Amino acid sequence: MRFTTLLPVVLLAIPAGIVLAGETVKLDNDTARINYSLGYQIGDDFKRQGVEIDAAAIVKGIEDALSGAAPLMPPEQMQSTLMDLKRKIIAEQQARLKQAERESADAGRKYMEQYGKQSGVVTTPSGLQYRILEAGSGKSPGPTDTVTVNYRGTLVNGHKFDSSYDKGKPITFRLNGVIKGWTEGLQHVKEGGKIQLVIPPELAYGNRGPLAHQTLIFDVELISVGKPKAAATTPPAATGKP
Repeated sequence: MRFTTLLPVVLLAIPAGIVLAGETVKLDNDTARINYSLGYQIGDDFKRQGVEIDAAAIVKGIEDALSGAAPLMPPEQMQSTLMDLKRKIIAEQQARLKQAERESADAGRKYMEQYGKQSGVVTTPSGLQYRILEAGSGKSPGPTDTVTVNYRGTLVNGHKFDSSYDKGKPITFRLNGVIKGWTEGLQHVKEGGKIQLVIPPELAYGNRGPLAHQTLIFDVELISVGKPKAAATTPPAATGKP
């Protein structure tokens, strides 16, 4: 919660003779601009987190603190009130996160259900789905082989989150050092071929990191099997390490 860390700064930045809510504010000096910026940021934080605001009460609290007046609430009650607010916000954030996770999982399951019905799609016992886009003519890698690939990663809503094409060069890595969906999936394609992988969360990031609970789609071009003369780095989206 940013506002909890900003409040002490606000108290130091606001001069005596505070402007009351509803009065005209002139932003013609650094102090005024700093005060307004901090106030706006705090107000935006409260709004985004669904906390009701009584601007007059906020102004009164700041005014009393600056003037040294006796607070209208005992310090222990103020601390308890803020702790209750923090717990409420955290609980609401966790509830929203859980809802987002459920929605991501549901969207992934629906996508895979429809994808699995398409021509040429194979669903393996692990739950991985793949389709050969271009048949290669070389060898297929084993689980401990080093491979060089180009790839593009998207979510089921079409959002692209990673791509070696955007970086302008392929990447090289050992196949057993990446997420399970890549380790299994790339063994089904030959050198020079292209494969599309649809990877459920349990074969990708599980409940870890920014791609947690997401079904991932990768279009992968297997350039070669075996370590090249100049090896590149492992694809970030495939390491399984957020």
